[in-house]
Amino acid sequence: MDKIDISILRCLTQDARMNASQISARVNLSVSAVIERMKKLENSGLIRGYTAILDERMAGFDVQAMISVRLEHPKYNQSFAKQMCEHSCVMECFYITGDFDYIARVSAGSTEELTKVLNDIKQIPGVSLTRTYVVLDNIKQGAAVIPRLP
Repeated sequence: MDKIDISILRCLTQDARMNASQISARVNLSVSAVIERMKKLENSGLIRGYTAILDERMAGFDVQAMISVRLEHPKYNQSFAKQMCEHSCVMECFYITGDFDYIARVSAGSTEELTKVLNDIKQIPGVSLTRTYVVLDNIKQGAAVIPRLP
């Protein structure tokens, strides 16, 4: 990876719909070279996909929360992770260090739906404790990181 790859990634993280000719003008490289570099970045796994970032509130998810979860024993990790991945209201879930084992970012349409999600999580085998934090405002939301050169 070099400075040109990083410039291409910067363009794509600012606007994933930017096409190769627009990127080529910004990074001062031919369109075919940009396409080749983008394919290499995709094939390497660095670019995992392209997506639209939706406003959750405008999409009808008025309540966001962070739910910390403690499991009784690590033997429950795999089944817990599988169920979190399958839950439609769980947007992200992280395996963490500290007093809890996981923290999940949840989006729900109402406090009633959040209660249902919380009860769903509490019923997963191995869950011993949860702590819920309702999000009042999202101060900063990042879409992607830009790699650093060594």
